[in-house]
Amino acid sequence: MQLSEILRADAVKVVTSTTSKKRLFQELGEVAALAYGLKADHAVESLIERENLGPTGVGHGVALPHARLDNLEKLVGVFMMLERPVDFSAPDREPVDIVFSLFAPTDAGVEHLKALALISRTLKDQSIRAKLRANDDPSALYAILTESQTSKAA
Repeated sequence: MQLSEILRADAVKVVTSTTSKKRLFQELGEVAALAYGLKADHAVESLIERENLGPTGVGHGVALPHARLDNLEKLVGVFMMLERPVDFSAPDREPVDIVFSLFAPTDAGVEHLKALALISRTLKDQSIRAKLRANDDPSALYAILTESQTSKAA
């Protein structure tokens, strides 16, 4: 599995005005609706429900909010860089400015976990995080995320 199989270029966005986790989830839902045809309100509700089980901030300014959705045929992702970091109750207490949201079919099972692990491994790489933070162009962000993986596979 590669990030390019989960993430489309039109699902990458730089967000300038998010002030809360709830507003961020609304932005994620809107992008998921535009890029993949998901129902924005359902995506937002599912992200909030999952977040209520435990925070998805993983540290180093990264969050991986995720949800399972009915009527979804394959794993899809939305990536956002935040100009204003948001509190995600991460273990290191760092606010989050890198967000990769994963939406999975309700029956995805192991595939969902493998995708989360792939995203987590990619964003744990300090050099990738630095490159992401140094760019504010969505196409460059997409290239960094998808090329980092293909260069490792080579």
